[in-house]
Amino acid sequence: MTLRFGTDGVRGVANTELTPELALALGRAAARVVGGDVWLVGRDTRRSGPLLCAALAAGLASEGATVVDVGVFPTPGVAHLSAVDEVPAAMISASHNPFADNGIKLFAAGGRKLRDDTEERLEAQLAALEAEGIPGSPDRRVGVDVGVMAAAPDAGQRYAAHLEADVLEGRRLTGLRVVVDCAHGAATAIAPRVFSALGAEVTVLCAEPDGTNINAGCGSNHPEALQRAVVAGGADVGLALDGDADRVIAVDAEGGVVDGDHILAVCAVDLHDQGRLAADTVAVTVMTNLGFRHAMADRGISVVETAVGDRAVLEALEEGGLSLGGEQSGHIIFRELATTGDGLLTGIRLLDALVRRGQPLAELAAVMTRLPQVLRNVAVARRDPALVEHLAAEIAAAEDALAGAGRVLVRPSGTEPLVRVMVEAPTAEGAATVADRLVAAVERATT
Repeated sequence: MTLRFGTDGVRGVANTELTPELALALGRAAARVVGGDVWLVGRDTRRSGPLLCAALAAGLASEGATVVDVGVFPTPGVAHLSAVDEVPAAMISASHNPFADNGIKLFAAGGRKLRDDTEERLEAQLAALEAEGIPGSPDRRVGVDVGVMAAAPDAGQRYAAHLEADVLEGRRLTGLRVVVDCAHGAATAIAPRVFSALGAEVTVLCAEPDGTNINAGCGSNHPEALQRAVVAGGADVGLALDGDADRVIAVDAEGGVVDGDHILAVCAVDLHDQGRLAADTVAVTVMTNLGFRHAMADRGISVVETAVGDRAVLEALEEGGLSLGGEQSGHIIFRELATTGDGLLTGIRLLDALVRRGQPLAELAAVMTRLPQVLRNVAVARRDPALVEHLAAEIAAAEDALAGAGRVLVRPSGTEPLVRVMVEAPTAEGAATVADRLVAAVERATT
């Protein structure tokens, strides 16, 4: 029973790497380590979701917890209810991964993802449970001490009310024509409802989940259909969510993609101009484009850099008393409103900026100029935390070749068996040349 937490919980191929047996054991371990008499559990639309949800819930209930099943639900919605109700929660989702993968994200009471030390204790507890074997310890819960399952019919209404009432503070999106790509995922039911309730004229794409089509050629990783729909329909903006709706990518009226860096830049400048950007500082990850840093410096906004993952961004926000942070992938955190990336909340905030400032998205997004960036993913047989150290000489040579005019980043993925190579340079050709050289070095080091 092997389990290791990555950047965003546990993830793997459902029923082989992430099995119901492992999910059940993780439920038991979570109840023991995280605690809590009541747990919220949600899932996205993957075929394996009900299987793993049932197993995780059984593990929690076997340790005496009441499990409240919120059904198909966005990850940020689960985090929101966890924060409001002050109970721990779990989300069954592999986010933007293909449908055959799945994952489990855990939240402590208060809606925050688990700390590293808590995840380490969970891994140790799982090892202890494996040693117990079946039937396991004689002190298992019996009778009235066994946990029960409960439903939450008002969960969607509560999350929608939060988005509709708290985010815009009474303002409306009236007059905006918006195309929303739901990625056949967790926000399929709630996203059209929320944007329509706020006054936008909404066209919906990819909102017919069948258990196997989540993220398939759609959503934040594949905005091509959204680009065509926005242009063909004469819409003002398009929003592409991912499978669990914790991230969003936008499309402007001309069909141009507006990624997380540009969305974050728009929101940072907007808050700064209102005098509402705490400490005039925004938190970003090491993957954020160098052009973002230049744009913020031009406007007197400081930048704090973190490791990859919205958990790392949230930690930086809380430590610095900051209000805004995010990732190039479209995970944006408004700390006063959420404890995790929220694609719906971010989309609403972006549309609100369009309405208030009276400018099209392309004009707002021009606040930053993106430096050419090349990202390569190199498949590896196993994750090696020491890989970057092994490649130190090659990385240093690449940085010397850029002569301070660009940036290099080589890191193992926290969620997949990949090494990510990122190069930024004054020209796309220069970035590609350096990236190809580093990819070859990674392949030599991992074969």
